[in-house]
Amino acid sequence: MTKIGFIGLGVMGSAIVRHLLAHDYTVIGYTRTKEKALDLLDAGVIWAENPKTIAQQCDIIFTMVGLPSDVESVYFDEEFGLLENAKVGAVLVDLTTSQPTLARRIHDVAVAKGLHALDAPVTGGDLGAKNGTLSIMVGGNIADYHLVYPLLTLFGKTIQHFGPAGMGQHAKMANQIAIANTLLGTAELLAYCQAQGIDAQKMLTTAGSGSAGSWQLNNNGPKALEKDFAPGFYIAHFIKDMRIAVAEAHAQNLTLPGVERVLAIFESLVAADPKFNDLGTQAVIEFFHQ
Repeated sequence: MTKIGFIGLGVMGSAIVRHLLAHDYTVIGYTRTKEKALDLLDAGVIWAENPKTIAQQCDIIFTMVGLPSDVESVYFDEEFGLLENAKVGAVLVDLTTSQPTLARRIHDVAVAKGLHALDAPVTGGDLGAKNGTLSIMVGGNIADYHLVYPLLTLFGKTIQHFGPAGMGQHAKMANQIAIANTLLGTAELLAYCQAQGIDAQKMLTTAGSGSAGSWQLNNNGPKALEKDFAPGFYIAHFIKDMRIAVAEAHAQNLTLPGVERVLAIFESLVAADPKFNDLGTQAVIEFFHQ
């Protein structure tokens, strides 16, 4: 059976790997802190000491790391990088939300080396990963997309191919733009309820079943109300995403006033207290409690 490599065993990555294991795939895994992967090793993941070890053994390799700089290191490191060490014909699938330009660069180098590369960022948060209901936005060669599609269905529910390399990342930016605005709207709803003495839980139920309903309101609204800031999606990563979206928009002479406002709010929270980087995005409600 196909050997699958998986680099990045965090909140999202570990949940995705469990779906692969449940379908009896051999998974060879690596993450920077081995201690965080011990439960996956107990579940059957084979440990690799570095990305090079995975590259030399696996036919399909998924990556899901934090920042574009992490993506660049995993793919381009001269000694341990995937592009230097992967077997000819291997398929490299980056699930990280990263820069479209970096996705295109990975693809071009991969093709020159006889490899295949897809950018396939996901959305749906920790719950989507655990439930296997993620939405996956793919950029790259259509034949490569069809090749890995059966694997994507093991952890994704809505899977779309958006065009050549980099277009998956552009699609994810569009998604993050919508999240930013609905997340702030949810926080403002709660802040207004609290200021006016409205039962906020009742309002979440009412609004969530009407035209104001959204995933953010229905899922992160109750968490924000209860000050449950455990990260389904880290603020640090969301700031990274919004910065990419704003930069890509500006490159097309497009202004995104909603996203730029949300980005400024999150940056102000982190500037006041760096601990916000490690909280879930629902902690935006704290902006209204300063």
